[in-house]
Order: sequence, then C-alpha cells, then structure tokens
Amino acid sequence: MGFDLLLAATPSPTATDAASGGGFDLFSTILWPLKWLVELVLVAWHWLFTAIGMPPAEGATWVLSIIGLVIVVRAALIPLFVRQIKSQRKMMELAPEMRKIQDKYKGKRDQLSREAMSRETMALYKKHGTTPVSSCLPLLVQMPVFLALFYTLSDVTKHALAGVGGVGALSAELTKQFYDAKLFGVAPLHTSLMAAIQEKPSGWEATVVILVILVVLMIASQFFTQLQIISKNLSPEAKTGQAYQMQKVMLYVLPFAFVFSGVFFPLGVVIYWFVSNLWTMAQQFIVIREMPTPGSDAAKQREERLARKGKALDSSGKVVPMEKYQAEQERLYREAEAAKAAAPKREQPMSKQRAKKQAQRKPGAGAVGSADDNS
Repeated sequence: MGFDLLLAATPSPTATDAASGGGFDLFSTILWPLKWLVELVLVAWHWLFTAIGMPPAEGATWVLSIIGLVIVVRAALIPLFVRQIKSQRKMMELAPEMRKIQDKYKGKRDQLSREAMSRETMALYKKHGTTPVSSCLPLLVQMPVFLALFYTLSDVTKHALAGVGGVGALSAELTKQFYDAKLFGVAPLHTSLMAAIQEKPSGWEATVVILVILVVLMIASQFFTQLQIISKNLSPEAKTGQAYQMQKVMLYVLPFAFVFSGVFFPLGVVIYWFVSNLWTMAQQFIVIREMPTPGSDAAKQREERLARKGKALDSSGKVVPMEKYQAEQERLYREAEAAKAAAPKREQPMSKQRAKKQAQRKPGAGAVGSADDNS
C-alpha cells in the first residue's frame, strides 16, 4: 500500500519535463529509474542530517548528502570491484600467452588470419575465465549512476524556477532548498564553472575559485589513482606489453578530458566525482598493499614488511610464520629432488663411431675382440 502511494505521488518523466518547460528529453527519460533512485538516496541522507539539527538549505547539509550518496553507490559496487581485481590478475597471467598469439599472426593482414587470431584470443579468455570488459565493470556500472546524478543536479535550476520537484523523492520544496544551498555560503551547488563565468552572479569570483580548486583536485586524484597502479602494481612482464604503453599514454591524456568536462559540471557533480575518486584511491591503496600483483614492486615491498615481522607467504598465498615457511620450502625442495631422481634419464643420441669407441673402452671388450680374431 505504501509503495503504491509512493508511485502515485511520483511524477512521470514526461510530466516533469512538461511542467518545467523543458519538453521531452529522450535521454533523461531513459535514465528516469536511476534518477528516481539517486533522488531517494540523496533525500534520505538529507533527512538524516536535518533530523540531527543541520539546516535543510545549508550547503554543508547537501554536500554531506552527496557524500552519503557516494558511500551507498561505492559500497554497492564492492562485489564488482573484487571481481575486477580477480579479472585484472587473470589478464596479467595470460599476457605472455597473448603475446605468443600476437607474434604468431604478426604482419598477417588477411581476413582468415584475423579471424583465426580472434578465435584463439577468445579461446584463451574462455580458458582463464576472464575478458577485458570484466576489469571495467565497476566503471561501466557507475557511469549511468553518475549521468543520473548529473541530470538530477542539472535540472535543479529549471525545476526550482518552475516551482516543481524532481522525478521522485526530491519534492518542489527540497529542490528549492538545494537551489538555494551554497558551499561556504558563496558557491551555489547547481552552478558550473562555465555558468559562473558567463552569468557572473553575486560572489561569482569566489565561486570560480572554489570550482577551479575542486576540478584540479578531482583531476589530481584521478591521476594519482592510475599512477599508483602503473608504478607499483604491475609485474615486469606486464610492463613490456603494448597495453602498458597505452596505459602510460592515457595517464597523461585523460586529465585534459577531465579539464574540459569539469568546466561544465555543476558543483554538486564535481564534489561527487572528487569524493568518488578519493574512495577509489583509498580502495586501490589497500588492495595494492595487501593483495599486490605477484612479481610487482608492491609484492616485493609486502614480502619485506612480512619478513620484518617474522612472517612470509606460503605456496597458497597465506601469511604464515617464517619457521613454517622455511619448513615448507625445504619439503618442496626435497620433493622436487626426489621427483628429479625418479624421473627416467634421457639418453643423448650417439653416433655409431662414438658408440663403437665406448664399447671398446669397456672392460673385457679387447679380450673378446682378440678371441674373435683368433677364431
């Protein structure tokens, strides 16, 4: 019953666009369910902070609500992040086999060779249970949420001026409160850097300074997150492939794209992206420190930290006392030596002349030869 009332009170996307004078927006309509969820989470956090005494129209209240939205979205993506890490490890493991396939078809441009290379590559992915797309899942899932937030915050201005609310929990009153909210009392959350420069509202200089600082911090956090992966968490084999060179190029090219996009993002979206980058940076730091890629610099640093504590990693990757690790290494060495001794020795091919000489060196070989000659 409560859910039916909520649906009845929720305007349809077409009705909302018509009420705000914006007409029909196909892309906004497609994102309508996600916008509904974004508004629900945003308003829920806003209700929580106002319940503990924070002013409903204060910038700090809405900024904390946006941070709460980041926490909900990124926490929901943790299972996908774990899957991403596992997929990246598998992709690194099969890198040498991928290079063999690429070398096999190097220089072959005909259709049959390309199809054969594609089949062998897909078979390799299937064998290892991974695909390149798996390592991008968290980003692919988060992008629609990010776009929904972008549309939600971008629509605040026209909805507030039209006296209407959003598509769900963001009522007309809450929309007006968000429209009036200002960060540090000067920078409206619905304003972008470009809008502040063009429209020059009251206190626009301070708004521009705040937005520029946040855009720079957003880009810097994104850059540092990718840098720590490339510099610390790649094995020597992974640093020799073409993918690594592309990663290095993108590390320095992407910030320019963020500069242009950050200019048009509302302040609320910039805050969301910056806080989300901080989450990613902290998450990557923990993963690189505690679960580094085997053979990487981060893995060597972890082994050194464990050794200082009298611990090491056993053959299964579990942290064990140094005594247990050494006992396991001795056991594995003995097993390897025993297997080597038990294995049949491979005899080197020998020419007939060499075989005859060796037979003559054997004890009694000369006597037998003399006896044969006398007979």
